[in-house]
Amino acid sequence: MSVPPTFAAGYLEGLLAGQPRLPASPLAWLNQLRAEAVDRVGVLTVPTVRDEEWRFTDLSPLTKLSFQPARMPVDLTTVDVERFRIEEAAVRLVFVDGVHVPQLSSVGRDGGVVVANLSDVGAGHAAVIEAHLGRHVEFRDNVFAALNTAFLRDGALVVVPRNVAAATPVHLLFIATQKDAAHYPRTLLVAEPGSAVTVVEDYVTLQQETYFTNAVTEIALGDQAQVDHVRVQRDSGQAFHIANGAVSLGNASRYRSVSVALGARLSRHDLNVVHAAEGAECTIDGLALIGERQLADTHTRIDHAKPHGVSRQLHKCIAGGAAHAVFSGKIIVRPGAQGTNSSQSSRNLLLTTKAHVDTKPQLEIFADDVKCTHGATVGQLDGEALFYLASRGLSDAAARNLLTYAFGAEIIDRISIASLKLWLERTVRDQTARKP
Repeated sequence: MSVPPTFAAGYLEGLLAGQPRLPASPLAWLNQLRAEAVDRVGVLTVPTVRDEEWRFTDLSPLTKLSFQPARMPVDLTTVDVERFRIEEAAVRLVFVDGVHVPQLSSVGRDGGVVVANLSDVGAGHAAVIEAHLGRHVEFRDNVFAALNTAFLRDGALVVVPRNVAAATPVHLLFIATQKDAAHYPRTLLVAEPGSAVTVVEDYVTLQQETYFTNAVTEIALGDQAQVDHVRVQRDSGQAFHIANGAVSLGNASRYRSVSVALGARLSRHDLNVVHAAEGAECTIDGLALIGERQLADTHTRIDHAKPHGVSRQLHKCIAGGAAHAVFSGKIIVRPGAQGTNSSQSSRNLLLTTKAHVDTKPQLEIFADDVKCTHGATVGQLDGEALFYLASRGLSDAAARNLLTYAFGAEIIDRISIASLKLWLERTVRDQTARKP
């Protein structure tokens, strides 16, 4: 695939310069998808604070840096990645700097569940991939999704067959190892009717330098399917992490998500959930735990396009140092989506006077027989609670750490995977002890 010689923004030209020429795929539709994405990159520009959806997130620190395509993956062993292993996950798919590494992966079949690298999947699943890949995350007006799609090759594919319940979680592990590298993780999860699966999407690093992760995740649930999705972003504190996710819900399906953002100098996670059929349910919980000069931005959109949908959302931010947290959550109830029941809550804790948060919960309702609520709070630790703990003999620091940990632990408690939950509890406890 050739790349156009000029782009609407010099920064995009720099990102694309030197990207390896992808071999033509035997799938004509995939070649067309890539080509269309390259064309869109040619006319799109990097968002600025003048764009409404980006007005709280300044990308200039990202655009001032030069990132090169990741070189050949670093030769890692199982010992190198042992610290990231999730005990309960018998199936693991590992990518290093965006490239699939089979020797670090364990992808046996669990009741027929397909867990494989996208570029290695045979013709037997081509129809499923074509029906969903590039169909849920809209890249035509999203420069970062377009960049990811333009160079789509390796990626995580999970297909859960009809009426199959995966016995153990699936761990998708994306490891960053190279300084000043840009890589483009891709995930496609298809849960066919009546199926059930738990998936952990995990972004980690083996170094603390600067790099750029640009991820896209697409999830499609068939009728009465159930997906538990845990997303953990624990990148380098100097990294940049931008992610776009989309979920399509079938009739009476259920999607539960817990997203935890710990790392990155600047992170942005956009999640779009569409109730594409009647009676679907989603629960979306999130926690951003940041300090120093980190910026964590979460944008969500829950689109009730069909009747009798249920959505619940709780997003929490803990900001210390001079950190900046952003939350923008929109709930849309379309005409005819009667019987919708939706609630959204944004709760934010500031640990210092220099930390700040911008929160923007939104409702757009075009139906009359609905029950929808939303709310947001921003504040510091409760003085009465601190006084109570001090009266019981705790030091001021210990009391503050305990209350901060309890604030974040409410989200962590909603993760069903015991070993991952324990690791996150320890991390939250350690980080809250030093955030101020």
